[in-house]
Amino acid sequence: MAKKQVAEKELEAKTAELQGADARLTEKETIESEADSVSIEQIKSSLATPDQDFDWDADDKVFGNYNAEDRKKFEDMYTDTFNQITQGEIISGTVVSINNKDVVLNVGFKSDGLVSTSEFRDMPDLKIGDSVDVFVEAPEDANGQLILSRKRAKTQRSWETINAALDNDTIINGFVKSRTKGGLIVDIMGVEAFLPGSQIDIKPIRDYDIYVGKTMEFKVVKINHEFKNVVVSHKVLIEDDLESQKVEIVSKLEKGQVLEGTVKNITDFGVFIDLGGVDGLLHITDISWGRIEHPKEVLALDQKINVVVLDFDDEKKRIALGLKQLTPHPWELSLIHI
Repeated sequence: MAKKQVAEKELEAKTAELQGADARLTEKETIESEADSVSIEQIKSSLATPDQDFDWDADDKVFGNYNAEDRKKFEDMYTDTFNQITQGEIISGTVVSINNKDVVLNVGFKSDGLVSTSEFRDMPDLKIGDSVDVFVEAPEDANGQLILSRKRAKTQRSWETINAALDNDTIINGFVKSRTKGGLIVDIMGVEAFLPGSQIDIKPIRDYDIYVGKTMEFKVVKINHEFKNVVVSHKVLIEDDLESQKVEIVSKLEKGQVLEGTVKNITDFGVFIDLGGVDGLLHITDISWGRIEHPKEVLALDQKINVVVLDFDDEKKRIALGLKQLTPHPWELSLIHI
């Protein structure tokens, strides 16, 4: 008896389930039937607002209600809101974000540019909002990304400065990096230049290492654009200074004037005396009243002495000096004693 009741309950449950499925199927068929009986125009009418009808044919008209000419005008106006960027130029960008790999820059283009953080090692305090110059390597790569380089921008700026220094004969600063065969390697804003040993100073240099690690002033004397080689000189700056000093010293010279000088060089025929920027010649015959075989019998290098100006040439800046003239002639002393 119990089994019969269970079977009846199961039968009732299945019957109810089938009836529910039939009801859902009937409802679906009714909805589909009603949808088939409604036209597209009726759907448009039911969705339209009282004030503005939706234009269902906008896509077919290409661009709203604008004609082809208007559409081209508005597209050009939109494009003009972006900067025109050309490969190979240097532009300014604003830092918008920084991560461990890249610095993201806004350059006013349709996409931001990426620069490796390794190119900002010399800017440890770089922050969002800073402005930096970058070189455009490519307006777009395969992924549509703007490719920029700060390193190449710095190098190009450096070359522009170096070329301008040569053309205008101006002075630039450089850092002496290391010693090399025949001279020194100088870093000029990231560009390596060669400083020959003969162009370091007006006097011979025996120890180049004393200049390594120093920042000095130079003039660019030669550029090989094909091989990107730069030759600089520090000596010409010293010569320029000496030349201006010579003009000033010579302009104040008078015959018979006594000056202090330093023995700069000793030769068989005389001694060159440094008068503080200009050299004068003390001839061997004007060193002593007595006869001498060689100037070194009386004078030594770097010795400081007083000399008298015997004569000078303004144009050639030649100065004749005397030493014996500062003492009385021996015959005069003999006459005094007599």
